[in-house]
Amino acid sequence: MTRVGGRNAVFAWVVGLISAAIVAVLVVLALPMLPASLAWLGEQVNGPVSEPQAGDEPGDDDLPAECRDLYSQPLWATLVWAPDAVLTPSRDLPSTSAAGLIDALAPTVRMTCTWTSAEGEISTTLAEVATDAGAIAATALPTAGFTCAAIDGRTRCTRTDGELIETIEAGGGLWLSTSQTSWQPADYPGRVAEAVWAG
Repeated sequence: MTRVGGRNAVFAWVVGLISAAIVAVLVVLALPMLPASLAWLGEQVNGPVSEPQAGDEPGDDDLPAECRDLYSQPLWATLVWAPDAVLTPSRDLPSTSAAGLIDALAPTVRMTCTWTSAEGEISTTLAEVATDAGAIAATALPTAGFTCAAIDGRTRCTRTDGELIETIEAGGGLWLSTSQTSWQPADYPGRVAEAVWAG
């Protein structure tokens, strides 16, 4: 029997095994992108629920309803891709050194989003407060080491103590506070504030 030229079983097996190994390596390399890809796909399929409405103060329908709503896609990706990142949603009171102000304003917490990772911890709280909370914060917080300024009709106060950065922002009956320990994504407080006061 004459053998067909150009065919070698050993060579075919070697090429097949190398190809399988390459595919396996590509699958392993692609696995870390799976959560972000699924999140992106879900956003593309679902789309926005409603268009933001213009107004002086955000209504309940305009406010973030869950932790994911606080973050733009780029910021979400930054947080999710941090080593060992875990998001824990709750309704805990704000994490801040300004405990006296919390007691005075008695905020009604809508959500607290706490991120932990190998880089550090970030805790952000969105709450409802009295409409004069910004003025009260601007008066009370400088004595606690905060620096306060007016931004877009709101009051933003910040304090840095070593690896801890605290930001408290109040206006229009809303309170947004963030406590960042060691982990400081670029302009995190400002980017989260945009999600709250986007209207």
